[in-house]
Amino acid sequence: MIEFKNVSKKYDGAPVHALKDINLTIDKGEFVFVVGSSGAGKSTFLKLMMREEVPSTGSIVVDDIDLTKIKKRDIPKFRRRLGIVFQDFRLIPNMTVFDNVAFAMRVIGTKEKKIRRRVPYVLSLMGLNEKARNYPKELSGGEQQRVALARALANNAEIIIADEPTGNVDPQMSYEIVDLLMRLNEAGTTVIMVTHEHSLVRCFDKRVIILDKGSVVSDGGALIREAATSHINPASEISNEYIVPPEEDYSAYAEYEQELQQEAETVEVAVNVEDDIIMSEGGVN
Repeated sequence: MIEFKNVSKKYDGAPVHALKDINLTIDKGEFVFVVGSSGAGKSTFLKLMMREEVPSTGSIVVDDIDLTKIKKRDIPKFRRRLGIVFQDFRLIPNMTVFDNVAFAMRVIGTKEKKIRRRVPYVLSLMGLNEKARNYPKELSGGEQQRVALARALANNAEIIIADEPTGNVDPQMSYEIVDLLMRLNEAGTTVIMVTHEHSLVRCFDKRVIILDKGSVVSDGGALIREAATSHINPASEISNEYIVPPEEDYSAYAEYEQELQQEAETVEVAVNVEDDIIMSEGGVN
């Protein structure tokens, strides 16, 4: 469980708070979209959750760990619980796809035997089997994002934090990436995805937290979100970057839905088999 209690954050020299009096709970195994325009506080929200920043006031607890009190030497161990997917991929250019994914396991001392088994498996989930020996510059934007997602999955992370994972890919690939995150969530992984693509969010019936000027202005499912934002128009206090034009066409997402649903059962079976293997070996180091 992730709990923000009376959390505010103001950076030194900043005239206003980046976040103001945030109170919310994200349960284990939940899927949450965090939506907001540029400057709404999304990045600060994630940085606090990853313990890159500390709140000015309030407390943040992740799985019984108080991030305002955690010792500095324990932060790397805490972050092993997290799988981070960045918009700009952050792949290592002189490493192959295989080694980019394996790197996340090697830095925590995982044995090579497990790496040789686990990396091909997560690459297969992402449809990247044939790209294992390629370098990032040889991949499309969508392929690079899938490598970043595979790296986040390498250590069986309990929580996936995806920061604008669809920001640099086309609508079809955007849907596929979110669908992959949905499947991971169905297997028990907590997923928190930050995005400004409101139309994409509407395709999935999940909890949506809307941030504006550092405050939570809405927190709930699709019906609650629509009711809370029905009054908003491009002239409102929320910037145009947040508002999706009515003519925007996201029909490409729907075209992939049936095909991806057919694949879901196969992937779920593979996930269960892999989990059985890991459990029998005592888990990933």
